[in-house]
Amino acid sequence: MPVLRPLHSGWTLRAAGPAPLGDGPVPATVPGCVHTDLLDAGLIPDPYLDANELELAWIGRTPWVYETTFDAALTGDRVELVADGLDTVATVTLNGIELGRTANMHRSYRFDVREALRPTGNHLEVRFDSAYDYALAVRDAVGERPNAYDEPFQYIRKMASNFGWDWGPTLVTAGIWQSIGLHSWSVARLAEVRPLVTVDGTDGIVDVHVTVERAGDEPLTVTATVAGVTATATIAAGETSAVVTVTVPDVRLWWPRGFGSPDRYELDVTLRADASVVDAWQRRVGFRTVEIDTTADADGTAFILVVNGVPVFVRGSTGSPTTRS
Repeated sequence: MPVLRPLHSGWTLRAAGPAPLGDGPVPATVPGCVHTDLLDAGLIPDPYLDANELELAWIGRTPWVYETTFDAALTGDRVELVADGLDTVATVTLNGIELGRTANMHRSYRFDVREALRPTGNHLEVRFDSAYDYALAVRDAVGERPNAYDEPFQYIRKMASNFGWDWGPTLVTAGIWQSIGLHSWSVARLAEVRPLVTVDGTDGIVDVHVTVERAGDEPLTVTATVAGVTATATIAAGETSAVVTVTVPDVRLWWPRGFGSPDRYELDVTLRADASVVDAWQRRVGFRTVEIDTTADADGTAFILVVNGVPVFVRGSTGSPTTRS
């Protein structure tokens, strides 16, 4: 089975450019971000009080470096550094070897570390360049794009509310905001599991789309289980995908809030090679149908969300109170 070793301890943070801070690094919390680390170190005031967000605007324009050291005695056909979320414009370096660069806060990344990893004394560095510098460089390359605010959030794959909102402060963060660690695996791994769930009469149908990454070429077997019902598919040597369909009789339906119970079922997916389990994946799924009713009537064309055959009123909120007559 794969081994995932978190790397969440021993991190420090330092500015990689001019900053109104003292000398030397400060302890850093991972997962976390620059603002909370500087706040914990007593180096900045609470950015949510008074006009502090204006005084702290320099943070989003400063490059930052997160660093840690660790030992690693992992074995396996593959060893990868897995970063579930880097915010945002990052350069990842291990023992002086650049593993890769990122520019998207909203996805995960994997880096092969077999050539760079040592048994002891590994030095891992993640440098975050200014989101402003990156966004403005994209603007210069592609030209002006529409925007409701005087901030360049439309030019970068980063949480837009970081750049301010009508009711929120402008706090442009940086940091390792999701888990990071070493993933060691052999033979093959489940690179992607995508369950597509629907209902046929009283039966629940789960089409489990599986993509594997291989370290070898042997045949693989993928098994999916829901509510005690199991289905299996074979991934032939050299192939990397399969679809496993599980049919569950007499399922309890998932309902939106206010319409019934949001019942869900455990979905277990197992990958085997020569009967040995090499990877596994678990999530919960709900059985429901969703349709959009656009039937024309005397007033025009409808747009009604229908869940499990029942029209559903979709509720939401606005940024500020409104009055409707």
